[in-house]
Amino acid sequence: MRRGYRRREALVGLSFVWIWIAGFLIFTCYPLVRTLMFSFSDVRVTAEGIKTAYIGWENYRKALFLDVEFGDTVAGYFAETLVIVPIIVVFAFIVALLLNVKLPGRGVFRTIYFLPVVITSGPVIKQLMDQGAATLPGIQDMLAAGRLYETMPEFAADLITFLLGSFITILWFSGVQILIFLAGLQKLDPAIYEAASIDGASRWESFWKLTLPSMNAMIVVNIVYTVIMQSVFALNPVIGLIQDAMYDPRHGLGYAAALAWIYFLVMLAIMGILLLAARPRMSNR
Repeated sequence: MRRGYRRREALVGLSFVWIWIAGFLIFTCYPLVRTLMFSFSDVRVTAEGIKTAYIGWENYRKALFLDVEFGDTVAGYFAETLVIVPIIVVFAFIVALLLNVKLPGRGVFRTIYFLPVVITSGPVIKQLMDQGAATLPGIQDMLAAGRLYETMPEFAADLITFLLGSFITILWFSGVQILIFLAGLQKLDPAIYEAASIDGASRWESFWKLTLPSMNAMIVVNIVYTVIMQSVFALNPVIGLIQDAMYDPRHGLGYAAALAWIYFLVMLAIMGILLLAARPRMSNR
């Protein structure tokens, strides 16, 4: 009797998700496997169809050891993302703490912080960048970028210049993260803070011992979301290189597929590094 009931429950559940499962297998899983096969082949699009010839690791060797532009672009993406993601997550957490305080009109403030997520897209961001609206006014004059390159390595100077020049753009990408943190903060039981206050804990101690450990799951979710969001953004230069390689007769789809898989592995490495950096806090919970 119980087995039959559980089977019916499982069938009801599958009836709701089978469309998603079928869509994932057809439109996500199959293209991934197909792209992986292309990355080990020389792919040519002809009038008779797609012609493939297996060449092993040749596409990966060219991408890693011969394509200097791709290597430099991926290295820049790697360093920038490692710095940008913590900035976005920390900023979103601070804003969520402020917006969680009971104050008049806080719904309006929440809408203001989330509004850029609705109105900004690739073309909109590009227009704002072209008009100089994505940088702090006068930051280049205050920064004296020339001195940075004289006093530190070029790689570090490029990273600092990028961060300060794109600071407003970075903050635009924090809307969803703020909502995720807000959802976590609103689930915290006020009785816990009352009990901590009775035991003599200050607000600062309550934050480090109660609030922050309770938000570990949200921090992990936001790290993963932010890395993916930054990696698939339309203006990402690595994506531009992959798209150019697709239509370049010297390379073709096979080489572009290899670039895409290398990019995917680099993205996973960034995610792993950031999650490992957050692990000490999670293990101390």
